[in-house]
Amino acid sequence: MKKITVAVIGGGNRAQTYTGIMRKIPEQYQVVAVAEPVYNKREFIQRKHKIPDEMCFETWEDLLAQGKIADLCMITTMDRLRLGPAMKAIELGYHLMLEKPIASTLEECKMITEAAEKKGVKVILCTVLRYTGLFKKVKDLIDDGLIGDVMSINHEEGVGDVHQTHSYVRGNWGNVKKSADMLVQKSCHDIDIIQWLIDKKCKSVQSYGALTYFTKKNAPEGSPYRCIEGTCPIGDTCPYNAVNLYMPDNSYWMRSTASGVFECEDEHVEKALRETQYGVCVFKCDNDVVDHQTVNMLFEDDITVTFTMNAFNKGGRHMHIMGTKGELRFATEGDTIINHYDFITKKDYVIEYNAKGGITGAHGGGDDGIVQAIYEELNGCYEGKSIPTIRESYYNHVITFAIEDARKNGTVIDFEKYYDEVENK
Repeated sequence: MKKITVAVIGGGNRAQTYTGIMRKIPEQYQVVAVAEPVYNKREFIQRKHKIPDEMCFETWEDLLAQGKIADLCMITTMDRLRLGPAMKAIELGYHLMLEKPIASTLEECKMITEAAEKKGVKVILCTVLRYTGLFKKVKDLIDDGLIGDVMSINHEEGVGDVHQTHSYVRGNWGNVKKSADMLVQKSCHDIDIIQWLIDKKCKSVQSYGALTYFTKKNAPEGSPYRCIEGTCPIGDTCPYNAVNLYMPDNSYWMRSTASGVFECEDEHVEKALRETQYGVCVFKCDNDVVDHQTVNMLFEDDITVTFTMNAFNKGGRHMHIMGTKGELRFATEGDTIINHYDFITKKDYVIEYNAKGGITGAHGGGDDGIVQAIYEELNGCYEGKSIPTIRESYYNHVITFAIEDARKNGTVIDFEKYYDEVENK
């Protein structure tokens, strides 16, 4: 099969992860160009993939001005910066590996979808849960009729208290104007996985949620603006003390994100704590995305779904799928089994699955899985179920935007009508 050449736009942690996987399979992939405005990130990818200087650019405009120089364009920029490079890359005939969400607004998602369909290129969204051993196994079990017809799903996404404060309070995704609403940016692949498992059309949605805890009114009296100032009255016991979270060398992901340096040292982290929002008290940041949210959905054939996104937990996902012949229960935090109860035998069974690298490592194998699936898809030999068309990804994004509209307006949204109105704009 043909080796796939890759041009990377956006050199952050997701790009580092995906290209790091590609580097381990040089017979399948070669990264040939990178565009990233931050020098140390651009240089890191250049060095790791031995990219010549003339193929390293500060802007996506300069990279794409070279024309179509690779088979695949990987776009892993911030959410609000995806439209421009995606539209230009599609125009040039690139296939896209596009980080989720497709874009930060519904209008931009529609533009990218329609452009890709018109040009006839593949846009594969990085909804990596589809590619984990766990969810591939669950999809097969449902499709094979193990639990009969699905009647209801309860799905819980535990963001985790530390992850919430790192990414959605202090971090790049804490403010809607910088990124998007919480479910659009964080949980669009949970809505996607639910619809994929059910394989039915959505009928209506309802949602409640708010930013309640990580607000200025909950800041301890006498607390400083920055944790590193050391004068906080609860600094020794606060679970979100930035010094205690970022200075210990035990979280590469958090330290590198905060400092903006992949191969970071303590001085890089300390500088970030003194100069960026990663060092600010979690009750004094500019965040405005929700910290807890619940969704009710109705799908065809009267299938009911509840989905909960919540910051106040250790982290991990839990799902309970109820069918006419049995039920499935499983979690993504540490377990490598699916619990099955059969209505006919009245017995409990344990179903094992292949959790490559552990479900909590590299998205439970999902990062590796999507890289392998894209290679097979572009070589015309993919036989799995995980890769959606851009239209399918877009449909599930529209569900997510409808959910956020329902939350903001306090309404139950007729999704079929909502989708038709979006399409006819």
